[in-house]
Amino acid sequence: MAEQRGTQIRGQVRGEASVPLSVLDLATVGSGSTAADALRTSTELAGLAERRGYHRYWVAEHHSIPGVASSSPAVILAHLAAGTRRIRLGSGGVMLPNHAPLVIAEQFGTLEALAPGRIDLGLGRAPGTDGATAAALRRTDRLREGADDFPQQLDELVRFLDAGFPDGHRYSRIHAVPGPVQGATGRPPVWLLGSSGFSARLAGTLGLPFAFAHHFSAANTLPALDLYRDSFRPSQVLSEPYALIGVSALAADEEKEARRQVLTGALSMVRLRAGRPGLVPSPEEAESYDFSPMEREVADGWLANVVHGTADEVRRGLDGLVKRTGADELMITANAHGAAARLRSYALIADSYGLPGTDLHDEAT
Repeated sequence: MAEQRGTQIRGQVRGEASVPLSVLDLATVGSGSTAADALRTSTELAGLAERRGYHRYWVAEHHSIPGVASSSPAVILAHLAAGTRRIRLGSGGVMLPNHAPLVIAEQFGTLEALAPGRIDLGLGRAPGTDGATAAALRRTDRLREGADDFPQQLDELVRFLDAGFPDGHRYSRIHAVPGPVQGATGRPPVWLLGSSGFSARLAGTLGLPFAFAHHFSAANTLPALDLYRDSFRPSQVLSEPYALIGVSALAADEEKEARRQVLTGALSMVRLRAGRPGLVPSPEEAESYDFSPMEREVADGWLANVVHGTADEVRRGLDGLVKRTGADELMITANAHGAAARLRSYALIADSYGLPGTDLHDEAT
């Protein structure tokens, strides 16, 4: 695989946290609001994250889910880049089999030109949606082939980013613009994302940083991280493994309120798994919902992996997760119905860790 250049991985600002804290945004759309409202919240949240010392702000790619407005990460990231100055911005992630590698190289080369040294390119091999939608995105029904071709797609993407195709290759005269052909000396570092062992092993073998989706695959977290570390080979990118884990966490002023807010995510997950995705329900709707025994099992299983409560309780939960997993960075996603609850949660967590920036009582509530 072609070498990466201009890679920036490790965080600096930690406050009292043992590892850097970052943000994963799904641009969730609550009932009674719109996608435009959700994207305005993303803009506000990115500003808060920058002011409060969070290290990265990543946007996830999902499709055909009414309650998630992050179908076009590159477009959202371009907007966020214009409104921030320091925080790293990236994809968490781009689902590479949905796209031609050259297109992603061009999109993220453009982002790097707009915000030099601040862009991350996180890549996954899942579709980020159901099979029918994935087929529409890829204009093919051969979905398994796309996933199995992921290592080849990844190699192609990196070579486009680096102008690394050898002479005689069919793509050797094709250039991703903006990119090295114009003298660019840096470009986004590539991360591999996963919820199982495939990407963990591949990231380790290639010496790339790895981000694991603990927030929806908690049972696989430790095996995947062990596999990543055991298979790691030093590279031009990293001399030692670097593992980030995504974690669902929500803090509120009172434990009861935190429970009300995270229950909305549990009901959303119940509906998604039943093939009925919709807008994120309100806390009142979630509290009054009559869960069947099977639905309650799904909801309870989801809630068991959400760190929630007061700021101190969330901090203890996050610190415990770092201790158990040895993660080098935590990326927090706060799934709630409304903007106020999400903004308040990130401010409370930042305050509990003594992160720099605006005092807690000055943040939007």
